[in-house]
Amino acid sequence: MRDYFIRRTLLIIPTLIGITMLVFMVTRFVPGGPLERAIMEAQQASIGSGSQRSAGQGMALSEEQLQQLKEYYGLDKPWYESYVLWVGKVVQGDLGTSYRYNEPVWDVISQRFPISLFYGLVSLVITYLVCIPLGVMKAIGHRGTMDNVTSILVFAGYAVPGYVLGALLLLFFAVGQDWFPMGGFTSYNFDEMSTGEKIVDVLHHATLPLICYLVGSFAVTTMLMKNNLMDNLAADYVRTAVAKGVPFKKAVTGHALRNSLIPIATTFGQNITLVVSGSFLIETIFDIDGFGLLGLTSIFDRDYPVVMGIVFIASLLLLVGNILSDILVAAVDPRVRFQ
Repeated sequence: MRDYFIRRTLLIIPTLIGITMLVFMVTRFVPGGPLERAIMEAQQASIGSGSQRSAGQGMALSEEQLQQLKEYYGLDKPWYESYVLWVGKVVQGDLGTSYRYNEPVWDVISQRFPISLFYGLVSLVITYLVCIPLGVMKAIGHRGTMDNVTSILVFAGYAVPGYVLGALLLLFFAVGQDWFPMGGFTSYNFDEMSTGEKIVDVLHHATLPLICYLVGSFAVTTMLMKNNLMDNLAADYVRTAVAKGVPFKKAVTGHALRNSLIPIATTFGQNITLVVSGSFLIETIFDIDGFGLLGLTSIFDRDYPVVMGIVFIASLLLLVGNILSDILVAAVDPRVRFQ
């Protein structure tokens, strides 16, 4: 098993190279890149100042200026040479410089990373702490009153997209009742608050966004837990254990529950990426300057160094998360032996 995980860890490097190379190549060939935007802005500025040249001389930038722009954006070399240079900087811990913010990419990302990490971790912890026991209760009390009521609530929440629910929550609880703030992560006077007041302020701002983050994952995790536990409760080994005198509660917790956690452990790696990626729609509605919104605005602004930095970090977390999923599966299911 140790050799298996060593091989999986070593495979992270070529997989990262393949993902980032593909995205890097796409950013070079997609129309409307940073160079085209700079030329268009220069031409608009030239037209606005009334200095537009006559027909046949419509370029607002000289060849020397164009070459300087290509060097600034790293477009003066073929894409594969630029990619090798980018990889060399990444190895040294340099993700490049943002076109939009004119700051190191890592600084731009790190400013927003804690916000998305907070929402992602809290959502992940609440989801597992609530959905696993709820799925167990629903499986044991299948077709009972509790099962039917919770199913209606869970699927009703799953049917409503998070960003739509966010708009409704803002309308009723922020605008109508003024119980919660309209958006943001903290208040304007956050730095002047005491430690207890800061905690209350963050929770006050985070309540509505967390509800939107949780509604979708609740249904998937709860029903996954319920359905797998029901399958295991109907299996021969559980019925045999009960027939031999094992109490039903012990048969559930000691036999069926552990096997039912295998699908939950399998999907854990994918949730690692969601911890930081967030939802750009929810972040837009609640004015949360997080990781997801940064990725969307970077694509719109053609800020390719930031895009590559986000792709690199998200891909690395996904690959590491998949390895963690394998470790959890091996810990939950003793029959699994990775070779």
